Amino acid sequence: MSPLELFAAALGVIAVWLTVKQNSWCWPIGLVMVLIYSWIFYDVKLYSNMLLQVIYAALQVYGWLQWTQRGQTQKPRAVTSLSPGSVLIGLAVGGVTSLLLGGLMSSFTDATQPWLDAALTGFSLVAQVWMAQKRVQCWPLWIAIDFIFVGLFVYEALYVTAGLYAMFLLLAIQGWREWHRVPVAAQ
Repeated sequence: MSPLELFAAALGVIAVWLTVKQNSWCWPIGLVMVLIYSWIFYDVKLYSNMLLQVIYAALQVYGWLQWTQRGQTQKPRAVTSLSPGSVLIGLAVGGVTSLLLGGLMSSFTDATQPWLDAALTGFSLVAQVWMAQKRVQCWPLWIAIDFIFVGLFVYEALYVTAGLYAMFLLLAIQGWREWHRVPVAAQ
């Protein structure tokens, strides 16, 4: 455990808690966290996760704009629900991304867990886009992803990060509950 990992984990808890509360400050705080984690994951050879953090940086900006750039006359973005077909398309995109990235990482890098790392990355991208769009389905996907991430990070001896993802798991459960309390519109 490094002080940098501990700092990034603290930022992560704050960012996800703010997301649950639908506070747009989750995005800039999350941006700092993912930039730090890109270095941490590079250092332990979880290259798909490092790449995920770089993509998350762009998605943090996208999310911030989605949540804040609605104009003076428009209401903030509402929580909405995806149609079953849209959910299946999103999961298919996550699956294809996982397979392509896993193949690249296993063939061209010395990644420690190329296939699992790639699968978590592929589905995390889908969950992150859904979260930026305030789709209620982001939370059950995050619950599954975070549960698996905890095991991966324990295996990689990133115990602070495993603890962070255990907290993310709890916050995802809370987020799912809280986002269901508000009226959810269909897509």
